[in-house]
Amino acid sequence: MIETRGLTKRFGDKLAVDRLNLSIAEGEFFCFLGPNGAGKTTTIKMLTGLIQPTAGSARVGPYDVGEQPVEAKKLLGYIPDHPFLYDKLTGREFMAFVAGLYQVPKERYEALCEPLLETFELSAVANQLTENFSHGMRQKLSFASCFLHEPKVVVVDEPWVGLDPKNIRSVKTYLRRRTQEDGLTILMSTHTLSIAEEVADRIGIIHRGKLLHVGTVGEIKSLAREPGSLEDVFLELTRQAEDEAALSAAGVSPVGVG
Repeated sequence: MIETRGLTKRFGDKLAVDRLNLSIAEGEFFCFLGPNGAGKTTTIKMLTGLIQPTAGSARVGPYDVGEQPVEAKKLLGYIPDHPFLYDKLTGREFMAFVAGLYQVPKERYEALCEPLLETFELSAVANQLTENFSHGMRQKLSFASCFLHEPKVVVVDEPWVGLDPKNIRSVKTYLRRRTQEDGLTILMSTHTLSIAEEVADRIGIIHRGKLLHVGTVGEIKSLAREPGSLEDVFLELTRQAEDEAALSAAGVSPVGVG
C-alpha cells in the first residue's frame, strides 16, 4: 500500500532523504524511527504530496503520488505532529469542512461523524470553537477528521504530543484494531519507542536520510550486541551509524577499524 523507490530529497546542499526504498503491505502497522533531523518528516511530506521529491517516486496503493496526486490522496489520511485547525470553526464545523473537502456523501458523513467524535472523546466539546481546544483536544480532532473519508492508508507524524496516558492508550488501541480488523495500513513516525515496540508489525530506522534497518521488533533487537529494550537497541544502532559516518568523513574505512 506504500512503496518508495529511490526517493530522494535535497534542500540546497543538504541531503535530507537519500534514495529511500521502502515497501509497506496492506494492513501493516509500520513505525518509522530516527533521531531529530533524520528525514522522517521529509519522507512523510513527500508521501503525502506536500513536497516534491528531488528524485525517485512514491506510491500509495496503485497510484504514483507525483503523477496521480488526487487519486493517491483519496486513499490517504494524514495526521501531522502539529495539527492545523481553523480556530473560528467549532469541532463539528471542522468535521463538516473536512468531509466536504473529500466529498463525503451527506448520509455517510452523518453516519460517521458522531461515532468518531465519541471514539476520540470529543462529543462534549464539539460545539466549542477550536481556538479554545487544548493541544491534546486539537490532536484528537485531527484523528477524528482523518477517518471521515475512510482512508485505506494513514500516515501519522509523532501523534502523542499533548495526549495524556489515557488518550494515548485509547488512540493506539483504536489504530491497532483498525489494522487488524479493517486492513488499514499505518505509517507512524514516533520518538516514543515503547509504543513502537508495542504496536509495530515492522520497524524502519532512518538516520541522516538513509534507511539503516527494517524488520520486526525481534529482528531489530537481534542486531544489538547485548539484549535490551528497543530504546537501547535504537541508541546503539544510531550511535554505530554516527561513528561510521565520522570515520568515513575522516577517510577511514570502518571495516579496517579494530
